[in-house]
Amino acid sequence: MTSTVLPTALTTPAEAPAGAAALAVALAIRTDLWADRVEYREESRWTSLLEPADVAHALDASLHAELHDAQIWLLSWLPGQGTPLHDHGASAGAFAVARGTLTERVVARGTGPTARQSTADLVAGRVRFFGAHYVHQVVNTLHEPAVSVHVYAPRLTLMNTYRVDGGQLVRTGTERAGVDW
Repeated sequence: MTSTVLPTALTTPAEAPAGAAALAVALAIRTDLWADRVEYREESRWTSLLEPADVAHALDASLHAELHDAQIWLLSWLPGQGTPLHDHGASAGAFAVARGTLTERVVARGTGPTARQSTADLVAGRVRFFGAHYVHQVVNTLHEPAVSVHVYAPRLTLMNTYRVDGGQLVRTGTERAGVDW
């Protein structure tokens, strides 16, 4: 698990999580590309796909290779809104906090009898990148709305949900793209 401060830009195409992080950072700081699209919903987080073709003109050409295989989500989070504990299947990815603060809880299967857990507050300007099967939960635990940019490569096809039971990470379900979201 790695966290860096904006405006970091890693542009090595061979490193998928780093490429996703570079895209997330580059898009998070370009509020002119998305700020007027953001909505907030009381009943659930708001999400919107950003089409790669719609943002390519605003990105450095060194990021265009990563953009080709990327799926980009813009999310808003009101206080108390969050995700369940989940992974992104075979997709690597990154998310950058563009506004506000999000709390990330990471759970990993340990070599011992219990799963390892950590929690970090990620303020605007922070980015988190990860490989496939990374299990985490993201929540807005504070009192101000938040916005984040998420990039996945390859595109998300499924997300597995989890719970921690008796110290063990237990999969509770699978959500499929085009069916569940």
